[in-house]
Amino acid sequence: MKKWKIVIPVVVIGLVVAWYEFRPERIVVNKSVNEALPVSTGGAAPQPVETGTFHSVFHPTEGTATIYHEGDGSRLLRLTSFKTSNGPDVHIYMVAAADAVDSPSVLQAGYIDLGVMKGNIGDQNYALGPDVDLTKYRSVSVWCKRFSYNFGTAPLNSDHLVTQK
Repeated sequence: MKKWKIVIPVVVIGLVVAWYEFRPERIVVNKSVNEALPVSTGGAAPQPVETGTFHSVFHPTEGTATIYHEGDGSRLLRLTSFKTSNGPDVHIYMVAAADAVDSPSVLQAGYIDLGVMKGNIGDQNYALGPDVDLTKYRSVSVWCKRFSYNFGTAPLNSDHLVTQK
């Protein structure tokens, strides 16, 4: 009888810790966002500089990543028509590689963490600090920090952009 008084609390604590680590409900729960492209002071539209299309790595990922210069000199990363899997502790990374076709390539190349993914579905914006050198950071990764997995990557290029006037 005394064994059960120890075993049951240990099992319950183990289940709570496992749930917290894996957050299995996030696999089936989607979070949608719909942020507008910000308009700079003076009403000038931000100008696209770089763009890329997501390809899947560890989870199905789709959509477009575009870097914009705003009228005040700041820059932002905008994800449009974006869709990926949800998960625990998923972040958006700028990666210092032309492409990241697996998880180790993100870690080996180096990255800048832009923050927690706002939602796994929808249009969203992430501010780029002045430390983000676009000649070095050439791709965007959807990265699960908890398990060190690259969900998907968008290699950036400026070849097909038409700037708006």
